[in-house]
Amino acid sequence: MAKKLILIVIDGLTPATFEGAAEDDRMPALKLLAANGTYARGISTFPSLTPVCLSAIATGAHPDVHRIPHLVWYHRGERRIVEYGSSFAAVRAAGTRQALLDAIFNMNEQHLGAEAVTVFEALEDAGFTTAAINFTCYRGRNRHVPAVPAVTRPAYGPKRFFFYNLFESDVTGAPLAVFGRSVGSVDAYAAAVGRWLVTRDGFDFLVHYLPDYDFASHAAGPGASEEALQRSDAAIWALIEAAGGPDEFLERYAVLICADHGQTRIDRTLQLEERFADAGVIVTASNRAGMVYRTDATREDTRELATRLDSEPGAEAVLFLEGDEAVARHAGEELRFAPAESGWGTSGDPALLSQPDALERAWAALRNPNAGELLVSAGDGVEFADLAGRSHLGGGSHGALSAADSEVPLLAVGIDAAPRSITELAPLALEHFGVKPPAYTRALAHAA
Repeated sequence: MAKKLILIVIDGLTPATFEGAAEDDRMPALKLLAANGTYARGISTFPSLTPVCLSAIATGAHPDVHRIPHLVWYHRGERRIVEYGSSFAAVRAAGTRQALLDAIFNMNEQHLGAEAVTVFEALEDAGFTTAAINFTCYRGRNRHVPAVPAVTRPAYGPKRFFFYNLFESDVTGAPLAVFGRSVGSVDAYAAAVGRWLVTRDGFDFLVHYLPDYDFASHAAGPGASEEALQRSDAAIWALIEAAGGPDEFLERYAVLICADHGQTRIDRTLQLEERFADAGVIVTASNRAGMVYRTDATREDTRELATRLDSEPGAEAVLFLEGDEAVARHAGEELRFAPAESGWGTSGDPALLSQPDALERAWAALRNPNAGELLVSAGDGVEFADLAGRSHLGGGSHGALSAADSEVPLLAVGIDAAPRSITELAPLALEHFGVKPPAYTRALAHAA
């Protein structure tokens, strides 16, 4: 019988920071798990933004399957902007009520691809009990009513479902999650709920999501948030203590630890929409990725729109589809690429997409029907301002194809596996329990 499995996601944790923590006595949980596991640097998805990445973790797919394109995007069918939470100001600019509905409910109920299967759906269909704490891609089979009287709309998630006090499948006595974010209140909430679940042996599979490190890194920059990481470590140690200590914990549980994306320090911001002010397009940008959508008012074709960024050094790669191929453009140079029987067929300068797994990730992002006609990956140290003009200047950001944004730590403990991508985590979890992964995950693994 397979051990119960815990997937721990530390948002925004870079490989270098994890590797340092694995040798640091001030991080006892990460040090313990690293000493008992198999570690590798792996790759995220693109755009390397949290809603896209968590959807990739939950479904084992890139955006061509799971359909979540960005933190902010244009919904062609509804002719409106979808904003999941680039910043508080961006949420207000998009309309606070609608943004909250999109981030909490619509992303899972309407935007997440129907052909994608979440790990919660697959495992519970096979008779296992799943649990999730604060994980935003939560789609499951179980109906949950809100714990807050002012909210009346139910959500459908795993059997054990805890989402920032808004949805709580069980009474745990956990503190409020959302007040005191800067001092770690969300991770403290996760610690309390996780302790409750472990004490009661309340799951077969748990996603223990810890976002406070990313929140701190946006403000202080990558690698500069040691205090926040110590709080994340404490939220993991709470599970270990609840199991009775390190030996008991390792005997009972297999563990996967990952980040959803990395971080890059920001020293310049760019208003991407200024390059398209007279083009009759819709620009959605945030962090280090942007998209451009053609409209009925657009007179230029997609290639002509792409050339508008030829002289912009802040755009490391401008991506679009042309016929049966994808095109990456930078400073007037191009690389054309498409899947082939043995990898990728390319023509042009391969250096234009030399980032980790860039061809696969760019292709999948472009094949997402919710993506813009143009996808833009930011250059070193550059961030695209969001709908409200906000940025993380002087702090950290992510979203681009670059290695700093895209490399993540991947650790497997008590499970015979060496994942190399966040898209491998869901199928790995299913195989651990003897459940056949969706066909698209096997196709992706074969193509890789």
